Amino acid sequence: MVEYLAVGKIVNTHGVHGEMRVIPLTSDISRFDYLKMVWVEKNGMLTEHFVKRVRYHKNFVLITLSGIDTVEKASEYKNCYIKVNRKYARPLEEDEYFIADLIDCDVYEDDVLLGKVTDVLQTGGNDVYVVSGEKYGEILIPAIVSVILDVDIEMKKITVKLPEGLVENNDL
Repeated sequence: MVEYLAVGKIVNTHGVHGEMRVIPLTSDISRFDYLKMVWVEKNGMLTEHFVKRVRYHKNFVLITLSGIDTVEKASEYKNCYIKVNRKYARPLEEDEYFIADLIDCDVYEDDVLLGKVTDVLQTGGNDVYVVSGEKYGEILIPAIVSVILDVDIEMKKITVKLPEGLVENNDL
């Protein structure tokens, strides 16, 4: 399993003192209030930073990290991800999963491989799993109880019952 989980993406700077504008990638934005230490992934490398300040502006998190105290330094991190160590992640509810754990899971219906989860769209009402495979191409599968029958993170396997018409002619 992935050791570090992305909780935000740095999209811009804010002000001149190294503050950064972050799009939260978590369902619980208040988790930023409790962060003491984060890792920023830049060019495939993780660097550790203490969280100096967190505040909110519109739909963004504004964050100041140790070692980043100018707009020039902050701009070097544009499009980088802020990550937390899995052991400090908030506990999950039943039938709740980290997106990082769902990515690359094989998706089956009646023992027929549909493809692998390549992305998870967070639509507000329910998540949508983007499943890509050779035979069926890209399938958008709603992550609802009637469709997702089983998720086995250890085996990287998801079992589904597709709604009628989701795959052309339900040719499974």
